[in-house]
Amino acid sequence: MATKHRPEHHTELQVESPMDYAQHEATYNGFIAFTKWTIVVLAATAIILYFVINP
Repeated sequence: MATKHRPEHHTELQVESPMDYAQHEATYNGFIAFTKWTIVVLAATAIILYFVINP
């Protein structure tokens, strides 16, 4: 048999501190730049290895 639940009373919502968007965007842009350079380096390494292994 289904039980009926009464809605619980919650405390007031707490406002969190505002996020530092400038720092967030700087971190995100750094991550994107790092990822792009990693892909370029890995692609260059793969091409170099292809020509070294298959003369």
